[in-house]
Amino acid sequence: MNALSALKEMTVVVADTGDIESMRQYRPQDATTNPSLLLKAAAQPQYQNIVASAIEAGAGSDSVDVVLDHLAVGFGTEILKIVPGRVSTEVDARLSFDTEATIRKAESIIDLYVKSGVDSDRILIKVASTWEGIRAAEALEKRNIHCNLTLLFSFAQAVACADAGVTLISPFVGRILDWYKVNEGVDGYAPAEDPGVKSVTRIYNYYKKHGYQTAVMGASFRNTDEIKELAGCDLLTISPALMGELEADDGALPRKLDEAAAKQSAEPLMSLDESGFRWHLNEDAMATEKLAEGIRNFATDTEKLEAMVGELSVGASSARAARG
Repeated sequence: MNALSALKEMTVVVADTGDIESMRQYRPQDATTNPSLLLKAAAQPQYQNIVASAIEAGAGSDSVDVVLDHLAVGFGTEILKIVPGRVSTEVDARLSFDTEATIRKAESIIDLYVKSGVDSDRILIKVASTWEGIRAAEALEKRNIHCNLTLLFSFAQAVACADAGVTLISPFVGRILDWYKVNEGVDGYAPAEDPGVKSVTRIYNYYKKHGYQTAVMGASFRNTDEIKELAGCDLLTISPALMGELEADDGALPRKLDEAAAKQSAEPLMSLDESGFRWHLNEDAMATEKLAEGIRNFATDTEKLEAMVGELSVGASSARAARG
């Protein structure tokens, strides 16, 4: 048995890509997308039909946001024809500090999926793990809209998400590693000492010890060693390239995270109000910097996607006018 198959026996494997063809190859249970992945996928020739359909659906609208929503839902709908589980679709990162706008955008995305014939239970709305985003997710969960809290780098974010009753969190393993390599001036760490791996392990143990139902999905991996150290985590979202490496690896893959063992951890129960959350996040330089950077980068890629779609929309409009 290869490492990918072995991993699937203890962890839900999720495709971290907008590339539909790679999902057919590796057969994950779920899939996640984000603006960066959609930007990459939308530029590929094989997906121009999805782009064209989104532009057509948004024709007549004054806002390119409408086209982007149709685009995200278009990719998500196609993905759900392949994966048996759920797809995560991300709210515009520029709404990360606006609770009410995030709620409205999430409801709009869900409405588009439902109109496309997709069961809303198969959708996870991705929201940045800001205080405002967590509050939006708490409200959405009460409306039976399930959320994936992304850009999560700190224990404080994880605690607040669990207390809010969100469905799933996505701690970013590789981006945590990136920060520590730069700030500690090292080339790398032993797999078990990888700062990103240690962060997810702590969160997993805390959730299981205290009986939280929020699932943990490790994300943003830089190498297969990080993935192997988190074998047994609820879910892991993995790029096609790293899934390929795991599939080619015939070595043994022992379980590293275990619910029964986690219940024996010594992590005390913690609760954070807004000021406590902001203070703990402020005291974590890595999390503060990576959260802000992640929001900026997703916002930049959203703007690039807007520009791409805007140009294509003008071309489509001109073509319609020429046809009379």
